Order: sequence, then structure tokens, then C-alpha cells
Amino acid sequence: MANDASTVFDLVILGGGSGGYAAALRAAQLGLDVALIEKDKLGGTCLHRGCIPTKALLHAGELADQAREGSEFGVKTTFEGIDIEGVHKYKDGVVSGLYKGLQGLIASRKVTYVTGEGRLSSPTSVDVNGQRYTGRHILLATGSVPKSLPGLEIDGNRVISSDHALVLDRVPKSAIVLGGGVIGVEFASAWKSFGADITIVEALPHLVPVEDENSSKLLERAFRKRGINFSLGSRFSGVEYTADGVKVSLENGKTFEAELLLVAVGRGPVSQGLGYEEAGVAMDRGYVLVDEYMRTNVPTVSAVGDLVPTLQLAHVGFAEGMLVAERLAGLNPVPVDYDGVPRVTYCHPEVASVGITEAKAKELYGADKVVALKYNLAGNGKSKILKTAGEIKLVQVRDGAVVGVHMVGDRMGEQVGEAQLIYNWEALPAEVAQLVHAHPTQNEALGEAHLALAGKPLHSHD
Repeated sequence: MANDASTVFDLVILGGGSGGYAAALRAAQLGLDVALIEKDKLGGTCLHRGCIPTKALLHAGELADQAREGSEFGVKTTFEGIDIEGVHKYKDGVVSGLYKGLQGLIASRKVTYVTGEGRLSSPTSVDVNGQRYTGRHILLATGSVPKSLPGLEIDGNRVISSDHALVLDRVPKSAIVLGGGVIGVEFASAWKSFGADITIVEALPHLVPVEDENSSKLLERAFRKRGINFSLGSRFSGVEYTADGVKVSLENGKTFEAELLLVAVGRGPVSQGLGYEEAGVAMDRGYVLVDEYMRTNVPTVSAVGDLVPTLQLAHVGFAEGMLVAERLAGLNPVPVDYDGVPRVTYCHPEVASVGITEAKAKELYGADKVVALKYNLAGNGKSKILKTAGEIKLVQVRDGAVVGVHMVGDRMGEQVGEAQLIYNWEALPAEVAQLVHAHPTQNEALGEAHLALAGKPLHSHD
């Protein structure tokens, strides 16, 4: 394996997704000599097969819904249908522009970019394209791929993953979505807006089951109103082809038929056959194990992103990648507080949260020490203008800080920034209540909720 001075670096990064490229950009900014190795496209899942293209589909769906509903606002609009080629052109244009910008960033920071499938060959080297790249430190950031269930084969035709769904050449007449988490409800929402008949199957008792139960119930109510069907609390047992689609069976005996089945049961780490275990890196079910500073048990190897068992969010990958870069540059970065990371599900209506659920708070502090308050968006002027329904729920330690903010409603993802500050700065309700929020905005609902929690409600009942 060839190795020369030009292939020796301070940091060699295997994987150019959110975590990998963030580490590369920050490390180069801090003066480290960096090599970034990626077998596919710079930007990884988030840019090409995840966050960005799915949100483009959801926005197209939002426009479709607005065209149908124009008369509610006194605007004469008609909905003539979905031009799926046009939707893909729009979606791909968004991705392409961001991709070019990211390539320019990597080049401007003088990062050595290597295209090819890399493999960890030792605790200080990665082999790719017959070349060995040696690093004072190695960062593993090989990401994740869509998972399936035992015995459930994704064929890319009638049984598809999110990767296939993003390039589907038609709007399905009907679809069964297996999995009621973020990926499942986002595709269900977009396809419903496009005109498909949707049924979600979720084995747990609620949709978006990691969210506060109140948020889950509000989303379920909204989906019922939209005509999105769902079956909760029973596991998938099998699928078979029919004359023109699929038939899905559940363990409780229920069956559903549709044109296709979208398998959205989560994402699993990409780690098999990449030399991690041979180099002595500790693993668990395919995930690389790390400490709070993203260090593995091998001193020269770190890992970030979907490859490690933390929240599978692009912005978590960014934070973890920058943390590793700063640690290697001799700075003293603060570990990521995963409870303090904002979480958004971009369906219609949106679900956004930061901090812990009411149930978790009661578990940590005791039921008698937890206060929860719900502020209905019906009292918010801008939400009434937008004709969106939902709530903001605050979870507080009695006489103490707000430890959870849980929001459901259109555009709530845009409100989670202030919610993040409230949680991470351990704000008291009275401290937020004294801030003046612009009227009329949806952001004002956060202020109103804290006014109520501080004992001085304005546009809400005592």
C-alpha cells in the first residue's frame, strides 16, 4: 500500500456527511492538516437523501394544500395535480445548490478531499484507492442507511425505503408507511398532501413515540382530521404481493392493502467490513462506542454522527464533528447536552421540542416537583391567521427552571431556537415572561406560555 509524505495528516476523516465535513471544516479552520474521504457525495445522507430533499417535498406538499384551501382565505385558487417531474426538479435544484456551496467551502479551507471507499487499516491509517492515508488521529463518520425488519426485504419496487421514496417517479395512489417516527410521518404527510391514501403502522402506542405524549396525541388528532389513517400498538408480521400492490399483516390480525409499502423503521450504522473491529474499536450492534468527547477506546480514533448511538440528527453530527476538531486542536470544548438539542418533525403540523418530556421529568424529579402548562395556539393571533391548531407545552421543575418545551403546530420548527435558549440557559418562567415578544407572531406564543406559567397570563385563562 503506497504511503508518502503527501498522505500524512493531522486528521484523517472517513465519511463526508454532516459529522465528517463539519469536523473537516472546523479542524482546517484551526490549522490542522485534514484529509476527508468519501465514497459517494460530499454532504452525505442529510444533504442528498435526508433532511434537505424531504423538506423540499414537504414544502411542495404545503403549496398543494394551500392551492386546495385558497377559498378559506378569500383567494380563488384551484389544484390541478402534482407534476412529479417538476417537484423533483425543484428538490434537486435545492440540493445541487447546497452541494456546490459545500464543495466550495471544503476547497477554500484547503481540505484534501479523496473520493473512494475507505477502510480503517490501523488505528492511524485509512486505505482508499490503493493509497494509505496516515493520520495523527482518525475520525470515523460513515453514517447510516435505512433499516428493515427481519425477513422484510426492501425490493425498491413495491417495498421501498426512504431512499427510493425520494426518487419515486409518481405519486402513489396509496401507501402503507411502516413506522410512525420522524421519517414515517414526514413521508406520510407529504404524500397525503400530494393526494395519496396513507396508512401508518406503528408498533408502539403513539406516533412520534419519543416525543412528549401530549405532542403525539395532538399530531394524531391532526392526522385524523387530514384523513391520514394509522394503526398503533401492534407489530408488523408480514407482507405479500397482490395483483396491483402489497398486503401488510399485523400480529393482531389486521391487514392493509396499498400500492406500495414504505419501510421507515429507522436507520442503522454503516460499519460492517470497514476494519473497525480489527483495529480494536469497541462496537455494540454495529454502533461505535464513544465517551462524551466522542473518543473511542482506541486513543487515536474518534467517531461521530449516525455511526455512534446518539441522536440521529444532522445538527448533532455538526456539533459532534466540531467538538472533535476543537479537542484535537487543543481547545477545551464542552460535551453535547443531548437533551438540549432541538428536535423537529417537519410534517403538517410540525412537532418541535427541546429538553425532556413530562414523564421523564417526573421520573427524575418526582411527580410532585413537576409543573406542566399547555398554551393553546387558538389564543395566538398569527396562528389564527395561518389557520393552524396546536399547543405549546412547558415542563418546569416546581419553583425552578423550564426543563422541557414541546410544540405542535405549523412553523413550530422556527420557534424552537428560543426554546433551546430557554432550556439551555436554565431560564425561570418569570425571566422569559419579562421579555417582550413581537405581536402578532407565533413566537409570541412562547412568551404567552411563560407569562401564564409565571402566574400572570395575558391572552389565556388563569
